[in-house]
Amino acid sequence: MFDKALQRKGGMNKIALQVQRAFVERFGVAPDRLIRAPGRVNLIGEHTDYSGGFVMPLALEQALWIAIRPRSDKSVVIHSLDYIDSIELKLLDPKVHLKGWPEYLKGVVWAMQEEKWSLSGWEGVMAGDVPQGAGLASSAALETAFIRAFAEVSRISWEPKIAAKLAQRAESEWVGISCGIMDQLISACGVSGHALFIDCRNLDILPVALPEGVRVIVLDSKTRRGLVDSLYNERHSQCEEASRILGKSLLRDVSLPELDAQSTRLTPLLYRRVRHVITENQRVQHAVEAMHANDLNLLGQLMQESHTSLRDNFEVTNSALDDIVECALAAPGCLGARMTGAGFGGCAVALVKTEQEIDFGKSVSNCYFKKTGLDPNIISCIPTDGASSHEPIAVK
Repeated sequence: MFDKALQRKGGMNKIALQVQRAFVERFGVAPDRLIRAPGRVNLIGEHTDYSGGFVMPLALEQALWIAIRPRSDKSVVIHSLDYIDSIELKLLDPKVHLKGWPEYLKGVVWAMQEEKWSLSGWEGVMAGDVPQGAGLASSAALETAFIRAFAEVSRISWEPKIAAKLAQRAESEWVGISCGIMDQLISACGVSGHALFIDCRNLDILPVALPEGVRVIVLDSKTRRGLVDSLYNERHSQCEEASRILGKSLLRDVSLPELDAQSTRLTPLLYRRVRHVITENQRVQHAVEAMHANDLNLLGQLMQESHTSLRDNFEVTNSALDDIVECALAAPGCLGARMTGAGFGGCAVALVKTEQEIDFGKSVSNCYFKKTGLDPNIISCIPTDGASSHEPIAVK
């Protein structure tokens, strides 16, 4: 059977093959399965998920891959090709102190054991090509891949939404990032060729096909942020504070007329935060309608309005993100552009006419280098499926 996840641009996925070969070299046998969990880019709907709002991300070709084989000793042994680092975690006594990427493994194990999952051990080799710290959900891909691996070896039915909730809990309660559920949900539930319109309160999902004739382009500004050290958690706290003042469990339930009627109860800063969440939720809903109607100009306009609100009301852009969006909007074929992800650095996303994709990339690269002295990484996106398990690659 043709396995799309093991194909990339007409050839075999190099990272899947890389982890499989490294597994054989390290453990002396072939892996039983190849696990894949993608990163994501969010087309529109930023900083709304932890307020129960609407988002519309898509899963990327860029992904985290793990070659795995079950173990019988209730231990997990993993080697990371990206970090050139190995760890061993004993599932029956996981009180080891871990730092960096292993902390995500420990968090996932903790979250699953809190839900009374009976976990089996496994050994694996992992690598990925989701840019780290760029706002493309590399941590969610890592968490989701770990959970998919445990489900595989422990013979637990794969339930994407349940996995996403576990991954979110691991990142929020163990790692310490007060995230919403968007990243984990799209990594687990992505649909090839589609963005997902997600209601982050009830987790309803509607696949929305990307219109023909356009390409989603990720623009990596080459500036990075650490979420734990950034102002991300502060923004989350501000939204919670505003919800309490306005008497709502979630900002999702506040309307603009209600906000304006009670504006004197909020500081100007909290007013701006709430205004962003309310208007961003409206933009996501309008974006779904625009995509169904193939109204690309409206979709692009909504993306630009989103960036303006993220810059002025939520204050999560930086000069590099503003510069690269400005360069994108001036480039040939661009219909709209905005920052994407948590902000404070990382990536922007642009909607570009397919026939002008190459000219667009050249223009943005030249413009951004002149402004910043940095060469952006430009990624043309093809929406893919969510986390999956595959037979090892047949190698001649």
